[in-house]
Amino acid sequence: MEELQDFTEEKESNFDLKAEIYKYLAHWKWLVLFFLIGGLLAFLYNRYTIPQFRTEASMMILNDEKSNMASALPSGGGSILTFGDNSLDNQIITLKSKRLVEKVVEELNHNISYFIEGNVITTEAYKNSPIKIKFISPDSLVQKASKTLFITPTSDTEFVLKDEVSEYEKMHNIGEIVNLDGLKFSIVPENIGSESIFKKTRTVQINIRPIDQTAGEYISRLIIAPKGKAADILSLSIIHAESEKSQDFLNNLMFQFNADGVADKRQVALSTTEFIQDRLGIITSELDSVEGGMASFKRENKFMDVSSGAQEFLAKSSRAEQEVFDIETQLMIITSVEDILKSRENYELLPSNIGIEGGISGFISTYNALVLERNAYLRNSTPQNPVVQKITASLDSLKENLRDNIDSQKRSLNIQLSELNQLDRASQSKFSGFPGMEKGMRGIERQQQIKEQLYLFLLQRREEAAIAFAVTGPVAKVIDPAYTIPSAVDPKPWLILVGGFLIGLLLPLLVLFGKFMLDTKVHHKGDLETLIKNIPFLGEIPRISEGLEETIQLNDRSPLAESFRILRTNLAYLLKPKSNNKGEIIYVTSTIKGEGKTFITYNLARTLASTKKKVVIIGADIRNPKLHRYLDLPMDSKGLSDYLYNYDLTSFDIINKSLNEDLKVDFVLSGSIPPNPAELFMSDRMKNLLDELSSNYDFVIVDTAPTMIVTDTLLISPLADTTLYVTRAGYTEKKLLEFPKELKQQGKLKGLAIILNDVDYSKFSYGAKYGYSYGYGYGYGVDEESKWSRVKKKVLKK
Repeated sequence: MEELQDFTEEKESNFDLKAEIYKYLAHWKWLVLFFLIGGLLAFLYNRYTIPQFRTEASMMILNDEKSNMASALPSGGGSILTFGDNSLDNQIITLKSKRLVEKVVEELNHNISYFIEGNVITTEAYKNSPIKIKFISPDSLVQKASKTLFITPTSDTEFVLKDEVSEYEKMHNIGEIVNLDGLKFSIVPENIGSESIFKKTRTVQINIRPIDQTAGEYISRLIIAPKGKAADILSLSIIHAESEKSQDFLNNLMFQFNADGVADKRQVALSTTEFIQDRLGIITSELDSVEGGMASFKRENKFMDVSSGAQEFLAKSSRAEQEVFDIETQLMIITSVEDILKSRENYELLPSNIGIEGGISGFISTYNALVLERNAYLRNSTPQNPVVQKITASLDSLKENLRDNIDSQKRSLNIQLSELNQLDRASQSKFSGFPGMEKGMRGIERQQQIKEQLYLFLLQRREEAAIAFAVTGPVAKVIDPAYTIPSAVDPKPWLILVGGFLIGLLLPLLVLFGKFMLDTKVHHKGDLETLIKNIPFLGEIPRISEGLEETIQLNDRSPLAESFRILRTNLAYLLKPKSNNKGEIIYVTSTIKGEGKTFITYNLARTLASTKKKVVIIGADIRNPKLHRYLDLPMDSKGLSDYLYNYDLTSFDIINKSLNEDLKVDFVLSGSIPPNPAELFMSDRMKNLLDELSSNYDFVIVDTAPTMIVTDTLLISPLADTTLYVTRAGYTEKKLLEFPKELKQQGKLKGLAIILNDVDYSKFSYGAKYGYSYGYGYGYGVDEESKWSRVKKKVLKK
């Protein structure tokens, strides 16, 4: 055996970019095909995809100072129509509310769509549909219906109505009332008198959708956001295939939003007017009672003027009386508000700006703002909504605070009134002689003045509320009506086209990448790089094309013959000269069966014989003999196994002489398959046979068994001068390359050299690592076949 060798390797990168590129370029036809298919699909997508356009609009949210004309009233008017919070976030929520969008959809009938079927695609016919559907059923039923109808005209007055869901298909006349699943309607031409062209109309698809479903689709498409850095301007946009439909939707949405805001403002003014009107009725009745009491008092006491004797008293007590008047006025107003607060169990609006001093007026304004906000949320949700519950809790808390504040204010006013009354009694005590009727008269006059002042005050407030109701300003101003951007948002033609070409190119590349990554076979010399760093590489044998001979002949100029001539030349450099004039003993083996060692053995022998060398082949793979297939001899002919077993046989008894005088190669077949091949090889008979044949032949080529499967080759390996180790492209696993390396390292095979068999050069165009794809006929009379000739040959073969 050879000495053990050190196979310590320096790790280095084996990646070759140029080689990798050529691997993919070998499949250029597929790459070009998928590249064109990707571009074609992208073109068809652009051609038949309905473009989507962006429609935009902008509006300014007006605050109360800008929008309320009632601010010009004497009291300012703003307290009657003031909103608590007018932030953009609240307005965005309102604009995208389901209630408001449903109102727009109902107003524009956008829950009913018309589509005209074309040869390839179906397009929407907004405002230009040749037919219209008129419903007889009530709106409540239509707004919840979900139908897809197909109208196909068959004549000037008849059409076929089809509903795929209910499998309904029937002929009807224009204007005929149709009852389909409880939904009554009729189909009429869009323009009166157009029945003559009704027959030429293509099939029209009518989509009827529930309003809430249509509103949900619009809400999902609708985009509302502040515009730029402005604090009061909103930008509205929506993407849709029908730009005119989008414009109508946005314009009507802004209109409905404005109308909804104005209605909310008027609701406050209307509630205040109703309250003042109720109080006026009560004050009028009380004023009549006071005036009637004064007339009776004067009539009973028979006097008209009692002020002449009380000038001094009036001068001293006038100020106290004025203060008592003011306090009692406040007490009456506060008591009225308290009565309303107690009588109204639900969360209703309270009258505001009615002359109450102190913090009560602020509580009432805050309370009204929360009531309006709660009512706005209840339009789109239920009382169980967390936001509504939070507002309700705030109202309850505010109501308690308002009651406490009213009680506190009343106590404070009563204390002040008590003090003033006490002061008045002290003054009256000085006039003990003043007639009692004077005191009674003063009380009646005071009550009359209070009622008159309160009556005039309420009349003024009623007129202000009426004017504020009539002149309520808008809550928003349209800056830009809806307009559509001409360029389509989707699809982007050039982007889709470029993407289609790229995907068409990347798809086969990814498939090839996966194929190469999962491929664990040896394909070319580059895959043997780790092995041939320490073991000589003898040559490559090309794959035999269909219809070509697999054995070389005399004066053969085929690529196969040229590859074996290169192999013979390289082998000559590998062989060492002998001093005993004996022939070279060459083993041909492989890792596993099927790698072509017998094929290599036979053709290498014929190549060596073409140089007039004496060559003999020994079939040493006695477990699975294959050499007999190249001879017209039966498989059980006497051979090596018989010689090793039967000591009476000589080498001349098992040698089959060649009958070909041009390429004379003798054979020693494998013989009968023995039960104990390993024991036979361990005898001296094998050594004696090789010594005898090497004395008579220039080359003794031994076709041995695979080294990984059985031990036969390793038992006789010391007898070899050179061992040719065959690997096969597309067959040998890369992980098996470690096995011959280990054998070489352990010295179990002598003179080891590597041969790569069955290389498909059509897959490689780069020769630095993978051999040469130009063939083996150069310079030997083989004319290069033109590309056009090869194409014609393939076509004719098909």
